[in-house]
Amino acid sequence: MQTKSIGRAGIAVATIAMGAAATLAAAPAALASSPAQAPTTLAAKNTCPTWSVTGKAVNFRSGPGTGYASKGLLYRWTDSGTKLSSSGSWIKLKLDHKSKTGIKTGTTGWVHKNYLEQCVYMQLD
Repeated sequence: MQTKSIGRAGIAVATIAMGAAATLAAAPAALASSPAQAPTTLAAKNTCPTWSVTGKAVNFRSGPGTGYASKGLLYRWTDSGTKLSSSGSWIKLKLDHKSKTGIKTGTTGWVHKNYLEQCVYMQLD
């Protein structure tokens, strides 16, 4: 009796193996007949509104240009603000907190974009 059970099990295993071999043999042909598609990469627009100061001591101006009066200085990595608008190479910011030099929270002013860096959202899986 044990010999019959082992024999039947052996036939079943052989049948499964033969089916798998036929499937594997057909796979390369199926791949060759369909065109290869490159993975699609989507570039997302950075929508983070916060901009940090990257210059050592940057003028926070009343308008978009060096001809406008400075309201005070903003310092690297300690001062930041929310972008309200832009004009050419100038970004209008609203300060998120009191600046290192004492400019009040919520004050608006202009900084050249060369002295700012936009934050980047991170996705943690």
